Amino acid sequence: MFFFDPSFIILIPGLILAIIAQTYVQERFNKYSKISSSLNMTGAELAKFMLESAGIYDVRIERIPGKLSDHYDPNAKVVRLSSSTYDSNSVAALGVVAHEIGHAIQHATKYVPLVIRNGIAPVVSITSNLSWILFIAGFLFFNIALIRIGVLLFSLAVIFTLITLPVEFDASKRAVKILSTNIMMPPNELNGVKQVLSAAAMTYVAGTLMAILQLIRMLFLAGLIGGNRD
Repeated sequence: MFFFDPSFIILIPGLILAIIAQTYVQERFNKYSKISSSLNMTGAELAKFMLESAGIYDVRIERIPGKLSDHYDPNAKVVRLSSSTYDSNSVAALGVVAHEIGHAIQHATKYVPLVIRNGIAPVVSITSNLSWILFIAGFLFFNIALIRIGVLLFSLAVIFTLITLPVEFDASKRAVKILSTNIMMPPNELNGVKQVLSAAAMTYVAGTLMAILQLIRMLFLAGLIGGNRD
């Protein structure tokens, strides 16, 4: 019943939104990757300029393979730019890079949601996997205590995804503001950046919705077992 139960229907809205979000972000990125910015900067050059303009000199910039694998590592203080953005001067690439620098600026200014997210990240990386192990074990052996512990641990992952939303939205807001006021990106290019970042934000919303729906499904299944025991 666990692997083929009707409760899987609960996840369908999240799956649909995730597919739409992934398709949309790819479409927006591909579209604006073909439009060169008039700023005459590559992604790496923009990253360096933005960091120095913010007075941040202890963050490195590294190239990594892949597409849209860009991220900021707060532990190593490294902005890692993918091959699709590092040497590119496209509107899409500059928008993605500016977003990651937004995270570096958040870190430097001790932006509270980011501090909280970074603080619980090591715990969540363990509990999110452990939660399913305990939940499945409890389900298989009809042990409601294990199931409840699994649900509790997974709740931490849901909290993590909720905290991630303001962190990502704020990084994009910072990116757009800097590109607009500090670097004077033309309005038509800035509009492209906003579209790319808005599409990327949808993927985080989809991830959060999926986590919440998964928790609801776990609670539903836990209720079935609990009811059987009662």
